[in-house]
Amino acid sequence: MADASANPKILVVGAGPTGLTAALELSRRGLRPRIIEKGAGLGPIEQSRALAINVRTLQLLEAAGATKKILAEAQQVREMRMFSKGRPLARFDTTDVPGRFKGMHTLPQGRTEHILLECLGSHGVAPEWRTELTTLEQTENAEAMTLTGPDGKIETPVFDLVIGADGAHSAVRKAVGLDFAGKVLTETFYLADFRYTEPIDTSHVAANFLNPGVIARIPVDAHTLRYVSTVADFQERIEHPAPIDRVLWVSDFHVSFRHVEPMSKGRVFLAGDAAHIHSPVGGRGMNLGIEDACWLAWLISEGREAEYSALRLPAVRLVLAQTHANTRMVLMCNPVALWLRNVFMPLATSMPWLRRRGITSALGLDTPPPPWLEENWDKKL
Repeated sequence: MADASANPKILVVGAGPTGLTAALELSRRGLRPRIIEKGAGLGPIEQSRALAINVRTLQLLEAAGATKKILAEAQQVREMRMFSKGRPLARFDTTDVPGRFKGMHTLPQGRTEHILLECLGSHGVAPEWRTELTTLEQTENAEAMTLTGPDGKIETPVFDLVIGADGAHSAVRKAVGLDFAGKVLTETFYLADFRYTEPIDTSHVAANFLNPGVIARIPVDAHTLRYVSTVADFQERIEHPAPIDRVLWVSDFHVSFRHVEPMSKGRVFLAGDAAHIHSPVGGRGMNLGIEDACWLAWLISEGREAEYSALRLPAVRLVLAQTHANTRMVLMCNPVALWLRNVFMPLATSMPWLRRRGITSALGLDTPPPPWLEENWDKKL
């Protein structure tokens, strides 16, 4: 077992939101990890897949100084609205929770990464770019590996603990032989970011069911909206709130539901997309990875890292089940099922306990509250 006084040698593989958070949380707890990233630097802000930052993430990142910086830049989303061909179905007030942090927030993943990188730098730690894990061998007492640096130089260090935060195609996960079981949905999702010539309303997200299909509207910044849809001609169906300046990004993607079980093997731990991937419906992906990183850093500092998988897997299974159900609701095509959804959704969301359940899920407050936080406001929900 590792503890802060033993000062274990820790390697973090991957410098996305999860890896940066892991390194940041370890650093502020008195440990000094080494963090490597095979890429040349942070990704382009214009193509940030992750946008949502929920209340749980704001709670977790406050002690490291990142929350204040995030709130200074992010758009506060105070409502979630659902429509059926323009007819209102449901509306949720995402600020209707106790605590200091209110509502969902949106910020391009690239900006979140820059904030985490800046906070990490205040501890004298920085990612080693263009440095790749090429081999990993688990021995009785340590983790031996080969790293290839930017100049092709080979290094063979040994670490006490390794954190794999290197994404869905994780080299760490493959090296230790953990299965990434799951499935891929056949349906295609489409995405486009539109920038407008004048400020637009960023106070809400909206989903308009087309019966079948959907177009969702998510604020990116004061002049930009992201649209995500399940229909190929969605751009022709958008009702734009202002004159278009330009289209920043157009893409399409498929959705997978996969996770490892367990989330660790020996002294190797997986977090974020290296451990679980799922639909972006609900905006839980990046937030769940940040939550993984914070839990793991705390457990390592307490010498309890062996408990990581058992503590995190229930939260992972919960989020995957929820996002799978929500994605299936979005993709449904059966006319009877569509009619039932449109009839019963307004009735169901008028019930206070169901509304609260939906809000707590959207804000990431349905997973176990981190025991190290001074204010676990979600216990009052």
